[in-house]
Amino acid sequence: MAKIDVVNFGGKGKKVGSVELADEVFGPEQVNEALLWEAVKHYRASQRQGTHATKNRKLVSGSGKKLWKQKGTGRARVGSIRSPLWRHGGTVHGPQPRSYGYAFPRKKLLGALRADGKLTVVDSLEIKEAKTKAYRTALNDMDAMKTTLLVDSATTVSEGLQRGARNLKGVDVMLSSDVHPYNLLKAERAIFSQSALEQLHEMLKKTVSRRKHAEKEVA
Repeated sequence: MAKIDVVNFGGKGKKVGSVELADEVFGPEQVNEALLWEAVKHYRASQRQGTHATKNRKLVSGSGKKLWKQKGTGRARVGSIRSPLWRHGGTVHGPQPRSYGYAFPRKKLLGALRADGKLTVVDSLEIKEAKTKAYRTALNDMDAMKTTLLVDSATTVSEGLQRGARNLKGVDVMLSSDVHPYNLLKAERAIFSQSALEQLHEMLKKTVSRRKHAEKEVA
């Protein structure tokens, strides 16, 4: 079992306890770079708007009347001024609006969350005085000067945490159920509440146990 210190958020980072993490979940040998790459690719694909479009033959302006008779003129046959062969005609096989998102198995997503990063665990993300200045001071005391991800375990972000951290540059607030490997890799520091880390730890542990059970059945 690997141990990680739990510090006091808003109390200058003083140690207040520790939490045990299973090696099969958060061990350094568990980091899978290929899986992280795939998770980031999936996240960025789902963020694409997919609104690009070109006008095909039926969408460009112009009459559909045949310009001249089929035979006897000596000219090439043509059916419409909107033909793709003509200037200002329709575009053939051009891009059309579509979604770039695709299904990403939850087991893979949870496995990719075992990222090797700057992880800090605090007893709670709540501060008695829920003000931006107080949160900035607390983060400075923990050397979280740049991009920081705050992860809580509640079903919704508390009003105090949202009010105190929403105006801080480079600080994002998420729930443990919504956190994505992309968010962890993007941030210089990831600060989890103890309950959020324990919740994530249990989800990853179940995923690992299911995978091992499936491997035994195959063997």
